[in-house]
Amino acid sequence: MCGITGWVSFHRDARNQTPVIEAMTAALTPRGPDAGGVWVGERAAIGHRRLAVIDIAGGVQPMLDRPDDPAVVLTYSGEVYNHHELRAELRNLGHVFHTRSDTEVVLRAYAQWGEAMAEHLEGMFAFAVWDEREQRLLLVRDRLGVKPLFWAAVDGGLAFGSEPKSLFAHPEIRPRVDADGLREAYSLLFNTGPTVWSGVREVEPGGLLVLDRDGIREYRYWQLEATAHREDREATIERVRELVGSAARSQLEADVPLCSLMSGGIDSTVLTGLLAEELRHREGPDARIRSYAVDYSDQAEEFTGDVLRTGHDTPYATEAGAFIGTDHSTVILDPRALLDPEHRKAVVIARDSPIGVGDMDTSLYLLFGEIRKHSTVALSGEAADEVFGGYPWFHNPKALAAETFPWLLVTGDDAAMPMNPELRLGLAEFRENTYRASLDAVPHLDDETPEEHRQRVMQHVSLTRWLRQLLHRKDRLSMAQGLEVRVPYCDHRLVEYAFSTPWALKSFDGREKSLLRAAGVGYAPDSVLYRPKNHYPATHHPDYNRGLQDMARDALALDQVRTLADETLIKPCLDTAPDQLEWGHRLRLERVVDLALWLDHYKPELVL
Repeated sequence: MCGITGWVSFHRDARNQTPVIEAMTAALTPRGPDAGGVWVGERAAIGHRRLAVIDIAGGVQPMLDRPDDPAVVLTYSGEVYNHHELRAELRNLGHVFHTRSDTEVVLRAYAQWGEAMAEHLEGMFAFAVWDEREQRLLLVRDRLGVKPLFWAAVDGGLAFGSEPKSLFAHPEIRPRVDADGLREAYSLLFNTGPTVWSGVREVEPGGLLVLDRDGIREYRYWQLEATAHREDREATIERVRELVGSAARSQLEADVPLCSLMSGGIDSTVLTGLLAEELRHREGPDARIRSYAVDYSDQAEEFTGDVLRTGHDTPYATEAGAFIGTDHSTVILDPRALLDPEHRKAVVIARDSPIGVGDMDTSLYLLFGEIRKHSTVALSGEAADEVFGGYPWFHNPKALAAETFPWLLVTGDDAAMPMNPELRLGLAEFRENTYRASLDAVPHLDDETPEEHRQRVMQHVSLTRWLRQLLHRKDRLSMAQGLEVRVPYCDHRLVEYAFSTPWALKSFDGREKSLLRAAGVGYAPDSVLYRPKNHYPATHHPDYNRGLQDMARDALALDQVRTLADETLIKPCLDTAPDQLEWGHRLRLERVVDLALWLDHYKPELVL
């Protein structure tokens, strides 16, 4: 896991701009604290920051096919989990390898298959290939968009980076925000492509971008498709167990300490159970995997349910650790520490965006910091809800009938900071138009019922939109601490299989995630397998709410914040008693605070 950056220009000589690529690369140092390097040619400058995970000595980047006269230069981030199989295939085709790294496999795969190499890779990745012979840049992103990749136009070409902050180190790219960017940020629709930053775009998940002297060409090498499902319930459960197990096993490889994030929910517990079983198979019956959960010092006494949470996680995580046999730790955070301005600022800088979830982001950032003291790689249960139908909107008749994105019904406008009406952003119309357009991307089987297709719509928007912001959050906050987080439920073969499985099988026991629950029997205690869905924990301490209100008051005193935010709808949240502050209204305050921090750090030009 690493940070990648660079640029190509057919109008300028990059060889006299080494300080620029060095600055772009340095901006990504938290993503790659172990090493860094740059390569500069006439038309391209390529940078890399490394978090060493596999072949620590041999995976140095940027990687060149020939050290003295390179024809191909690669900067790569992520993990290709089938690199052993690909290495054997490429050796049979005549390629010679000098390292054990998956990076070299990617380099040789390009030499063999060119652009088509993306279809051979299984894993999470974002990388850039500069082909000196063809004078061509190739940008590639993994199928689900686990690893980020941004780009922006420069004179005669483009610049790219794992995070927008690296782009802003290029003299031609400045942090600028217009009305379109505000709509993207505050509509909560999670489009891929456009960003909050004017002129900065993302390579689409499963997408590939080619730049040469003829211009830019973009296309998708992978997208969700629906196929007929012929297997019965038992065969489907067994296939799910095989796919989840295969994904988990393939992601255990690392030359550094590895652990599991185990909250006490079904997703992370089943995954941890599979990982523990495989580790014992490889290393012996006494092998134990580390597992981590997070909690707040006040949670046992202060917990109150809300729209996203039904119970306290820690007892379930502790029981699961004992059942599986992990070295389990619960990281206990003081709710008041979440108000630390330095922590909040670090989170906003990590995200490059004003849109987050407040204390839940800060606590995740601090959790990852604690884990990084002992492990370099963590495996997470992210995406199981999207893959197996775990969210309330899959089971709520109102959500199923609504002609909008389902999370907007759950969170409502209370979860989005109200924008100044004088900006005339037209968020309602933007949401409606975006939703209608999203329906065109959903595949349709000829013989499926309207009810079945509606569930397919729900799963498609969950996998292509809602999941996007969860993966973004996980990547940015973990990499800010130099921690690699892997997500086995994002294995594209599992996602494809589950997406084509009829809803009747996904909910055969009348509950959410029926297939995962059945496949996970024996890997998690019954108390975990049958507990309701519970989201990431938030603090309920009145002192936190009180401190948040004070920070929001300070934020609203800033002219630029008032230019963007509707203070008439935010001020009532400041006057509510701290122990009576509702979740949605508190999130409004979180976003005002983050907006102020974001404006202060990036000082963006507002073009409204």
